Amino acid sequence: MALLKRLAEHDREVLPFTLDGQPASGLAGDTLLTAVLTTSDHLRGSDFSAEPRAGFCLMGACQDCWVKLGDGRRVRACATLLEPGLNVSREPGRSL
Repeated sequence: MALLKRLAEHDREVLPFTLDGQPASGLAGDTLLTAVLTTSDHLRGSDFSAEPRAGFCLMGACQDCWVKLGDGRRVRACATLLEPGLNVSREPGRSL
């Protein structure tokens, strides 16, 4: 179940992407954070407990929303715009 529910702006172009190997979609203008959280219940696992996380500051100042793209780059989901066809992998976090 998705953590966020889109209440407005349903008329933007739908952009397909892949999330952890599964088909997903967001809307043109979405950040990766928005696209992932309107599709899923979490963004990534915590680096300290592997518990599900949804981001922290949501403005690119912390380190809590890193995801990996298919080309190997790590990007901040809150500051990266969704592009059609992106392959996004969530980091599972670590249990200490």
